[in-house]
Amino acid sequence: MTVGGAHSATGARAVAAGAAVVTVAAGLGVRTVADGALAKYAGDALYTVLVCALVALCAPRARPLAVAGTGLVLSWAVELLQLTGVPAELSRHSAVARLVLGSTFNAPDLLWYAVGAAAAWGVHTAAVTSRAPGPRTSASR
Repeated sequence: MTVGGAHSATGARAVAAGAAVVTVAAGLGVRTVADGALAKYAGDALYTVLVCALVALCAPRARPLAVAGTGLVLSWAVELLQLTGVPAELSRHSAVARLVLGSTFNAPDLLWYAVGAAAAWGVHTAAVTSRAPGPRTSASR
């Protein structure tokens, strides 16, 4: 480990970047094999997982609960912003805006964002726990 934990921050950023790529691939995969409500709500949950991965990328030393909470709040903020009509207008002019901001408020999305944040918290917690220094038992080697 280098001074100040720079090595561990770099490793955490690499893991977060990999998680972001895997999450995008999973979202595209869901859209390929499913449609309707399953694809929509899986996409909502994966949207928040992606936001959490990006938060972890920007703040690699943040605790899993802080990362998941920030991802959830950002996802909810985007969904609530849709009540203003601004994302719908931007989405008419930009595919990127449509992907990032959506266009139409849908209350059930709020629940599925929470599901995504919970999943991201669980995976992040497991990853942090597995990297934590400490005594190793024969079962953890």
